[in-house]
Amino acid sequence: MKKFKNSDLIIPISIAIHLGIINGILYLLTPETYLDWRHILYYNASWLIITYLLGFYPTDRKERFMTRIHKVLQVYLFYCLAYFALFGLFGVVVKTIEYHFFVFLLICLCLTWYRVLFFWGRGKYRMGGGNSVSVVVVGKDKSLRKIRDVFDQANFGYRYKGYFDDTPSNGSTYLGKVIDCFKYILENDIDEIYCVASKFNALELKNLISFADNNLIRFKVILDNKDIFARAMSIESYENIPVLNLRNVPLDTEYARIIKRTFDILFSTLVIVFVLSWLTPILFILIKLESPGKLYFKQKRHGLKRKVFWCYKFRSMTTNSDADKKMATKNDVRITKIGRFIRKTSIDELPQFFNVFLGDMSVVGPRPHMELHTWDYEISVDKYLVRHFVKPGITGLAQIKGFRGEVRKQTDILHRTRLDIFYVEKWTIGLDLIILFYTVLNIFKGEEKAY
Repeated sequence: MKKFKNSDLIIPISIAIHLGIINGILYLLTPETYLDWRHILYYNASWLIITYLLGFYPTDRKERFMTRIHKVLQVYLFYCLAYFALFGLFGVVVKTIEYHFFVFLLICLCLTWYRVLFFWGRGKYRMGGGNSVSVVVVGKDKSLRKIRDVFDQANFGYRYKGYFDDTPSNGSTYLGKVIDCFKYILENDIDEIYCVASKFNALELKNLISFADNNLIRFKVILDNKDIFARAMSIESYENIPVLNLRNVPLDTEYARIIKRTFDILFSTLVIVFVLSWLTPILFILIKLESPGKLYFKQKRHGLKRKVFWCYKFRSMTTNSDADKKMATKNDVRITKIGRFIRKTSIDELPQFFNVFLGDMSVVGPRPHMELHTWDYEISVDKYLVRHFVKPGITGLAQIKGFRGEVRKQTDILHRTRLDIFYVEKWTIGLDLIILFYTVLNIFKGEEKAY
């Protein structure tokens, strides 16, 4: 019997370093904190409680710096609230709030740099042979090549020895028939067994699991590969029945929806009060002077779960019969002079903050298309309707990557859909903030397709 190799010290060491960073910065920049033991106890206990409740420390072998960056941002957010709540609890503010804000930002910066160094150092250590696990695969199907690609990434620390299968092979990693695996695993100090479930019946699987359990070897099952797996899938447990969810959408959780909706309400309110309140009368005069018609242009578009809603924009074209059929094109004769300016600067989209406030849209999300185009794309573009698992947005990932406006060729809508699906599957509040930053940056830089 062998002892399973693990990394039991990684989490305690990380906790100690995190607390060392926090206490070190507080001692250097706010030494008065240490005059009251309650303050230092509060700061340390807050960090430990928040990280425990958010499940911050359990680290997966395949985790990279960006894998759970949303969890890092959540911890920083809640620790920020706890940090400043101290002044309310004890009723004392030493120095200024601005100074303490600087101290907190410095703590976050140092913690983030430790995270960078941690993953860099762990990768180097694993590439040198440390913190590694030896693995074999029992059974072979089309998924073997893909999982080998994971094992071959040196910074994950896997040492792939080969596979066993009853169909003989001349491959360099073929180790023999399944019956031979038991002796090989014991003689070569194997840490993990990966079993292709489709190759074995219930009794054979049970025997393999018993062998692994009785020899302190981790046993993992590779599900039957029917070429339906996706990057957004997850395993859900229904009592003792594992169920594969192929479309795991982060915004399906109540917590995520509350966070995103709160942000949408606050952001849209700020824009409506501080921008649209004075900009709307000015544009009303300019638009009316150039061409007859209404100030706002409204159009039916598809939103969350394909629900139809009225999407509002400042009118940038002369009134025409093609408005609900044809996208704006370069040098489009329908666009007015003021319309060309507000489209170039994306000012025409600002009324959609009313849509955000009312709940039909979000500040960030896949751009909604007119009904006619949705009917077309849902037939011609694979997985197009996945975009509608979340609310449409004023700006989105596809837009900051250059896929906005006119669809000139089929690849334009394919790339746009691919990026929209990535957003649906990988949403975080941090990703929203990044998209907003680049949206503003692109407005000042100017965009080729902003017409």
